[in-house]
Amino acid sequence: MKVSHATAGLVVWFVVLGCIDAVTLEVKESNTTCIKADLSASFSIIYNTTHANRTVQVFLPNSTTVDTANSTCGKDGSSARLVAVFGSGYTLGLNFSTNGTLYQVSSLTLQYNLSDTSVFPNATTSGVVTLVSASVGIEAKVNTTYKCASPTVITVATANVNFTDMRLEAYMPGNELSRNDQTSTTPSPITVSTTAVPTQTPPGTPQQGNYTVKDTNDTICLLAKMGLQLNVSYTSQNKTIQDVLNLNPNVTNSTGLCGASSATLVLTQMQSTILTFNFTLNSTTNKYHLSGVTLLANWSDSANFSMSNNSLNYLRSTLGYSYMCSAEQTLFVTPSFSLNTFDLQVQPFGVKSGRFATAEECQMDQNQMIIPIIVGAALAGLVLITLVAYLIGKRRSHAGYQAI
Repeated sequence: MKVSHATAGLVVWFVVLGCIDAVTLEVKESNTTCIKADLSASFSIIYNTTHANRTVQVFLPNSTTVDTANSTCGKDGSSARLVAVFGSGYTLGLNFSTNGTLYQVSSLTLQYNLSDTSVFPNATTSGVVTLVSASVGIEAKVNTTYKCASPTVITVATANVNFTDMRLEAYMPGNELSRNDQTSTTPSPITVSTTAVPTQTPPGTPQQGNYTVKDTNDTICLLAKMGLQLNVSYTSQNKTIQDVLNLNPNVTNSTGLCGASSATLVLTQMQSTILTFNFTLNSTTNKYHLSGVTLLANWSDSANFSMSNNSLNYLRSTLGYSYMCSAEQTLFVTPSFSLNTFDLQVQPFGVKSGRFATAEECQMDQNQMIIPIIVGAALAGLVLITLVAYLIGKRRSHAGYQAI
């Protein structure tokens, strides 16, 4: 598959709460299945507002169904089509063709509804938009299941279709996917190579950026200030490259979404990097933490990748407080991606008057404060012991003489 990435100047993240689950879709004729797909997908869609371009992220929900009127099995080798519908005016279409030996997705169609103001707030236009992409790169032998477990991003005009897991088959001889899997020959975004390329010169400490997210009332609901450094390894021309990149706040836009129990901060640097932070609040304990980080990058023709982990437990704090850590922290996201933070303070919930609440400091900062106290106390104790020893010694020296 060709992996690429479309970006915009400003990003808004629309999140369907919960994990992305695989959706099973089937096209049938006469109770016989001819197309079946098990897949997880999300869509990054750029649209225009009165002030700037924005990007929303929409997930393919579990409620997705097959549009039976527009889906077809194709006869005598003719085009087959799977059309999935969800939400109000959203569709994902996969058109298949075959030469009798191979079948492929000849085109991918995405439709979305700009009139849905809950997803596209302040859009300058309305109505359903249709985007079509050919040369998707999905193909397999007939009577074989196509399988691609690697995160894959397919650009469709001003949108990205992000597949995180996919198993599908068209022109099926039976009702179930074939036992023979043909795994995509596209390499995983991160692979291991025995040849390493020397890393570039470290970029130094990153500049601290100030980032905010506003709710629908234009009120600040999430605050963050931090310096960010990305540590990534990826494969290019059969060589493993270790790359370090500082996020530059001067060319980085922030946006996101605030909810009752979840909040998202999305940082977009120019046209190459989207870094997403997902925060989760436990309403029972009133504790929140960083639960997920996603990196979408397009650093060069050979460095297009997606890395994500939604099972994290970092930056833990209490509702009504901000989280602060001045010390450098390393947040391990995946084996090939870690994130260094510097002079960090975040508050994803309970922001009042656009200001940080009282901070709960990280353990490293507390340790850095305790060490000088311990050293100071030890020195004071040493001085006190010396003084007491001196006084005792002096008293004994006087006791050795008799008055005449």
